[in-house]
Amino acid sequence: MIVTALVDNSRLEDRPDLGVERGLAIHLNTMGKQILFDAGSGQTFCDNAAKLNIRIQDVDAVAISHRHHDHCNGVSHFIDRNTTAPVYFRSCKSQDYRFKTFGFSSNVGIDKGLLDTMLFDKGLSDKDLPGKKNTQLELIQDDTEILPNIFLLTNINQQYPQPKGNQYLYTESEHGCQLDNFDHELMMVVKEDDGLVVFTGCAHNGVLNMVDTAVTRFPNTRIKAVIGGFHLVGLPVFNSIGGSKEDIRNIGRQLLTYPIDKLYTGHCTGMKAFGLLKEVLGDKLEHLPTGRRVEV
Repeated sequence: MIVTALVDNSRLEDRPDLGVERGLAIHLNTMGKQILFDAGSGQTFCDNAAKLNIRIQDVDAVAISHRHHDHCNGVSHFIDRNTTAPVYFRSCKSQDYRFKTFGFSSNVGIDKGLLDTMLFDKGLSDKDLPGKKNTQLELIQDDTEILPNIFLLTNINQQYPQPKGNQYLYTESEHGCQLDNFDHELMMVVKEDDGLVVFTGCAHNGVLNMVDTAVTRFPNTRIKAVIGGFHLVGLPVFNSIGGSKEDIRNIGRQLLTYPIDKLYTGHCTGMKAFGLLKEVLGDKLEHLPTGRRVEV
């Protein structure tokens, strides 16, 4: 499998031509298929793809990890360029997503107009719409094999606590404002002949829970790599960590108990948390900035 970071919060030092944004989009080429995992917040990933010799038109499927704008709003630019690949979201009730702290509040959710554009019947919400779609939108409620040996998992184990940075993230609906329980999040697992590759998005359900889910779903199988954000940042504007330093190190220690060869991360993990994980994980952990391409 070849994995390329099309957009992340940072970029390779020798590629100043590539755009960056606070978002995530990852391209993978595996088993004769091309997958886009998340699409950033705008057009940047498309522009970077062209500079990295990746044709958006050739992508076979898109998986969106959750409904925060920095992972999904770029879909509007994808469907302008690729009119055939299915775009998978986890089905959930219609709601707004907000970041709140110290009296400050901002919308961090999906552009509702994007879903309106993609829905077959614009008079319906997306709450219960399996089958109600245009030629590209796919809403899934359960674990789904979208292509041979490429799985989107919605039933995520809850053995470990969710990231402490989630405390600032809320949903708003007709039922009021409440902490986000991330019932809109999914993870992706690719099963190759020599092992699994796990894609986490932001891992709001917890990177440990996602790894544990992969191990449960595919027992006795090597995990070649875990790739994506781990949401260990606290307040992004201050690049603080979610929890204590020892909390982060303990996550690293727990990851070492699983059969994982490598972890590639960036985006919402936060550089301070990355450094703490690196103390524990050593060479198992690497950064995945915009433009980096790895073979796993």
